[in-house]
Amino acid sequence: MALEDAKTQVDMAFTRTDRRGLAYENAFGGALSFLRRRYSKDLSGADLAITGVPFDQAVTNRPGTRFGPRAIREASTLQAFDAPYGWGYDPFTELDIVDYGDMPFDYANVPAVPGLIERHIAGILEAGAGTITLGGDHFIALPILRAYAAKFGPVSLIQFDAHSDTWADDDPNRIDHGTFLYKAIREGIVRPETTVSVGIRTDNPDTLGVQILDAPFVHRSGVDAVIQRIRETVEERPCYITFDIDCLDPAFAPGTGTPVWGGLASWQAAEILRGLRGVNMVGGDVVEVSPPYDTTGATAIAGAHVATEMIALYGWTRRARG
Repeated sequence: MALEDAKTQVDMAFTRTDRRGLAYENAFGGALSFLRRRYSKDLSGADLAITGVPFDQAVTNRPGTRFGPRAIREASTLQAFDAPYGWGYDPFTELDIVDYGDMPFDYANVPAVPGLIERHIAGILEAGAGTITLGGDHFIALPILRAYAAKFGPVSLIQFDAHSDTWADDDPNRIDHGTFLYKAIREGIVRPETTVSVGIRTDNPDTLGVQILDAPFVHRSGVDAVIQRIRETVEERPCYITFDIDCLDPAFAPGTGTPVWGGLASWQAAEILRGLRGVNMVGGDVVEVSPPYDTTGATAIAGAHVATEMIALYGWTRRARG
């Protein structure tokens, strides 16, 4: 069946009439959408919207994550043929998922971007869908979290990152990818006591009460211990997952702005995400994929896999609830 479909499927981002089901379009051709989902601004009945925020003007080092959403979509075509491995179900058959496209904004009007992001995500949530956002630098998580907190109240956060992003910043006008969590906690939209940061390996003494499971802890204690600690911390509360690709070691994800050695291996990240099935995930993002610094495309491939695991995780909770 797949072979026969491959002979006729093309440009599924526009030509598919059903939101559900796998796609067998040639990976090397056709219009790009995330996992060959249908591009649509119609969210009626949609369970989940994939959207891009190609903003990278808050970085402390190398820019380039504005190209992240496009690269992640391209890399995702390698996965569109099969259900995500290790889950035992196919979220693309059971969920209505659309690619909502990228958020439009004026690149020269940076101060307006935070409000635009918040309204962009809020509009999707108001339509009844969750979001998986493709970044973009890590600053975008702050206005996204504002939109989620407006709907769900203060959320628990599961952060995968090389950096804590809790550096002090009390200037409301600064736009900085290294301070998003500091501001989110100070604003009361993230609960620090039910937040976990995984993979940290840069020094920042003030973590504002966030539980740190640093990279050495992951390596020494193993993924099962990490999964258990995360579950014990977030329990059944609504939680948001933010995955900075620099959580992975540069050997697995060199295409990022602030790489740090000693990070997680791809298999560790995959096992942890799959081990979190059942947590009350309400949304997520994959950020800091910077294609110009990775000629192999491996970082975008990693980002696409992370987003796919998030989709499976999001669907698992709703599937279990019937």
